[in-house]
Amino acid sequence: MSEAPPSMEVASIKQSCRKLHLPTVAGQCASLAAQAVKSRQSHLAYLDALLEAEVEERERNVVKRRIREAHFPRVKALEEFDFEAASHISPARVRKLAEGEYIARAEPVIFIGETGTGKTHLSTALALAACQQRRRVRFATAAELINELNEAREKHEVNRVVNRWTRYELLVLDEMCYIAIADTAAELLFQVIAGRAERAAVIITTNLPFSEWTTMIPNTRLCKAMVDRLTDRAHIIETGIESYRFRRTVAKGKGAKA
Repeated sequence: MSEAPPSMEVASIKQSCRKLHLPTVAGQCASLAAQAVKSRQSHLAYLDALLEAEVEERERNVVKRRIREAHFPRVKALEEFDFEAASHISPARVRKLAEGEYIARAEPVIFIGETGTGKTHLSTALALAACQQRRRVRFATAAELINELNEAREKHEVNRVVNRWTRYELLVLDEMCYIAIADTAAELLFQVIAGRAERAAVIITTNLPFSEWTTMIPNTRLCKAMVDRLTDRAHIIETGIESYRFRRTVAKGKGAKA
């Protein structure tokens, strides 16, 4: 190898890379060739480094696309969660879930607790971890999903929309039972949940214990069936009743005054 590949050779390589859709190879072939000369790498070692760079960049792009397609209202990582402020939540248990085995086994995860106890943060963090494992994820509030299903019913497109929501490897439904759900909407929501049962994972956050879900889903039979699907083999994590966000804000205020 010469110390720097001739410009005509680089141009030819880049032209071939455009045809083969190898942008990273095109962008790094010259610089990695120079490094290979300096470190006296073999031709195969150079080729291996070049292809590895292409693979790594593609994997990064897949993760970025998965995160974008998940529609997170705000990206929150598990490392940002204050387990000390929420000391009754087991860090080991949540971190084990972040490894993603529950997704492979299509097991639900349910966070139950009052507002400000970390339900949305933890559900987002688990979903983000799934995106980083290159899984197809969708995050939505229960109200957002219900609105889309109602619109689909008016357009006679329920089957198409329900099928789309059942295809995600992981579905996060935030704020389940925060508002009352009419019978028709509850039936549509049940179609999505039942369609995913034992086939694909779902994460639910709610501020109500299951015994009180009938206050928001008046159809008792349908409510019972929905709870039955969601709790089968589920990982249920109680996040508590005291807002750790509020306590953190108060603590910061006291610190500022000190």
